[in-house]
Amino acid sequence: MSRNPWSFALPLAVLALIPASAAVRAAAESDTYKQLDALMDVFERVRVDYVDKTDDKKLIEGAINGMLASLDPHSSYLDSRDFANMKQTTDGEYGGLGLTVSTEEGAVKVIAPTDDTPAARAGIKSGDYITHIDGELLYGLTLNEAVDKMRGTPGTKIKITVVREGAPKPIDYTLTREVIQIKPVKYEIKGDVGVIRISAFNKQTGPATRDAIESIEKTLGPKLVGFIVDLRSNPGGLLDQAIEVSDAFLDRGEIVSQRGRTKADIQRYYAKNGDLTEGKPVIILVDEGSASAAEIVAGALQDHRRALVIGMRSFGKGSVQTLIPLSDETALRLTTARYFTPSGRSVQEAGIEPDIVVPQLTDANYKERPRLREADLQRHLINEIKTDDKYIEADMKADPRFAETAETLKKRGVTDFQLYYAINLLERLNPNYVPPAPVIASAAK
Repeated sequence: MSRNPWSFALPLAVLALIPASAAVRAAAESDTYKQLDALMDVFERVRVDYVDKTDDKKLIEGAINGMLASLDPHSSYLDSRDFANMKQTTDGEYGGLGLTVSTEEGAVKVIAPTDDTPAARAGIKSGDYITHIDGELLYGLTLNEAVDKMRGTPGTKIKITVVREGAPKPIDYTLTREVIQIKPVKYEIKGDVGVIRISAFNKQTGPATRDAIESIEKTLGPKLVGFIVDLRSNPGGLLDQAIEVSDAFLDRGEIVSQRGRTKADIQRYYAKNGDLTEGKPVIILVDEGSASAAEIVAGALQDHRRALVIGMRSFGKGSVQTLIPLSDETALRLTTARYFTPSGRSVQEAGIEPDIVVPQLTDANYKERPRLREADLQRHLINEIKTDDKYIEADMKADPRFAETAETLKKRGVTDFQLYYAINLLERLNPNYVPPAPVIASAAK
């Protein structure tokens, strides 16, 4: 078998004439070529001796995927199918169930369901493990293979089996695939508060957020007390849209920086003059499903003291993936930088810590439900500048402010405690605010 034509060994006499640093580089390159030779040896051996006839393209793609999988959970090779799927997602439309998933030691784990999709309506939760699709075991499939099985022609049915911590047995869901039109921004008015729900960061998010702010201001006028920006279970998306959303609430200053391998490889992004909300109070809601672009927005507004962040600690994905086209149909999605908040915090692993930790009391199983975060993923990037391990502590401690029970909240008609808490917090700024009457729980018989 032919050897790598660029593989060579320098005589010792020649090496002695080369400066030490160059000699080290030459030795390292020689070792790299030996490893490449080993890869080609394996490739040829598989082609010739494997029990079944192999496909060269499949073998090479497998080698590429294995190389990238050894780096971190977010770097990957996009073949023509994956490249098309990614474009559909960032454009805001695709056929499927509406799930953001990852793989963990061969198992498919839910990061978050997307609002108003079959998965969200059925009740699939962050932290669930998807074990079977239509009775077929998923264990051991690549992430792309698992996603392919969930996506499909709109109108077709699919049976998903889920294992949930705390549930006595697996849960079966029969879902109907839909054209998932991701409308990333919705808004509603609660009293004198404008609530802006951002579920994803695609090409529509920035303009839609500006439109929501304008519509809320037009509807409430001078009665407007403030805004709630709901980023819970938002898996992230496009960096430029996170910058645009942050800019809508900031008048000046840095929004985010991304830093590559070298000290000189830094890009900084700044807000333009003009806060669209004219300084109105802002609360941001986050939870363990708030990731990436959502954390950029929360971190920027928190660092500038422009917003109060409440909820639960966020996911902790502080890395930047660059899409590098390899051909017209394929691309490399490669982690090329870490991003940092304006104060220089890296949210990698640590996430965004809320100013006020508020549990979702209306979720009866919130204490038991597993909380999947970046730090739980295999081969995740390490936060090299963290100063402590506070984020490893338990998410929730006893807090007298949250003494209300699901029963008393239900009597108030509260189905989303975190949002209820945020609205109450803002409405207290209204001079005409009247606190809700206390609800007395019935005595046990």
